[in-house]
Amino acid sequence: MLILFAIVGAVICAKCRVPMGAVVFSLVALVLFVATPAGQGLPEAVASFLSTVDDSTTPALTHRPPVGSEAAS
Repeated sequence: MLILFAIVGAVICAKCRVPMGAVVFSLVALVLFVATPAGQGLPEAVASFLSTVDDSTTPALTHRPPVGSEAAS
């Protein structure tokens, strides 16, 4: 119920054009969600996703072929 109230508060703040209030309410809702059993896997899922994105973008940013690639230099 607290998560719902935090989301409603964020929507109200966004409609009233109070961006900081909307951000605060959204962060409170996120923290409350992560504290629930359903949301406990969220930090690990986000970390895994960011690690995968980092692994796939690093060769493009450093102009080096991926590790294990047999690309000719």
